Amino acid sequence: MHRITVIGGGFAGLTAAVAAAEAGAEVTLYEAHRTLGGRARTTATGPYRTNEGPHALYNGGPHWTWLRQRDLIGPLAPIPPFEGARLRLHHRGALRRTPPLGLVKLLGRRHRYAPVDRDFYGWAAERVGEEGARAAANYIAVAVFHHDPGSLSAAFVQERLRRATKLPPEAHYPRGGWSSVIERMAAHAWNLGVRVETGARVDALPEDGPVIVATSLDAARRLLGDESLRGESGRTALLDLAVRARRGDAFAVSDLDAPGWIERFTAQDRSLAPAGESLFQGQFPVAPEESRAAGLERAERLLDLGAPGWRERTVRRREALAAGRTGAVDLPGSTWRDRPAVRRGGAVFLAGDQVAAPGVLSEVSFTSALEAAMLAVRAARPVAGAPVTP
Repeated sequence: MHRITVIGGGFAGLTAAVAAAEAGAEVTLYEAHRTLGGRARTTATGPYRTNEGPHALYNGGPHWTWLRQRDLIGPLAPIPPFEGARLRLHHRGALRRTPPLGLVKLLGRRHRYAPVDRDFYGWAAERVGEEGARAAANYIAVAVFHHDPGSLSAAFVQERLRRATKLPPEAHYPRGGWSSVIERMAAHAWNLGVRVETGARVDALPEDGPVIVATSLDAARRLLGDESLRGESGRTALLDLAVRARRGDAFAVSDLDAPGWIERFTAQDRSLAPAGESLFQGQFPVAPEESRAAGLERAERLLDLGAPGWRERTVRRREALAAGRTGAVDLPGSTWRDRPAVRRGGAVFLAGDQVAAPGVLSEVSFTSALEAAMLAVRAARPVAGAPVTP
């Protein structure tokens, strides 16, 4: 069997490496960064541990079962009931406890399925009115990282809206941040014999053996010299904020007047910050012509409402802009099948969160990685005398 090469050590790359190794392949994984994880990386700065943007692990997808079967999820940080009750909705300029009626109506069984070829806002406004449609579109920015979710495919947005509002919630939080899952995956890969090289940038494909490219779409385009590797994504201003804790701070605030979400992650996991401090993480999508500062201004206005006095209590602040690396989005008339295919010809395969695979958020990386691993293993063990299927 030819050795399989995996380029990229994020969630997709590690999933592909583990799956290929479990199938009996010899696998080498290269990661350009000094640490594994990609967007699932958790940054440790002194006593603080912050994910690369607000993250949660949804238990409604296939990756949950796969990770559970291998004991790779580890301890979860449950949300205390009284904290969950502190979810606030910013609507009509004020914080509210309950969503507008139109948003609630969209969650009913009669609206379970939405058309692919309509934009979400137009489709939803016909059913529940403009206010409810706008509130629903802005709410789901937490799961699409896009500045105008209402302009996306109705089917794409509605599926995410239903899953993000499901009760009991699908979202779960690995204790210690997402890197705890990555560390378990890396250890499992090592036990399976996967050779992992970090700080190793790959500028050309190896000459022998199947290759799985599990990088961002931009990096894959440069590596493969394939200009077709482009996809729709979003731009999002990210904010990490550590403040001295105060009783009464909201657990999370969703902006229904404009896309944006901020969450107090220490509400469920005290290990992310020192005792007596709260760690907020927020994401505020910005349009192509908007600056990061514009998104952060919205974040600060939301903090003024959900965590009064936060400025005087701030002990650490970090800002960033995620451009084109927040997962794929589908425009009206398109589905996940229209994204760049896993098969790239010969024995080269693609995996990641903007690749042609179904799922929500990290589920896209997972399902594309499993398919890429299956195809790579087949290519590594061709039938004698038979060509590798392109």
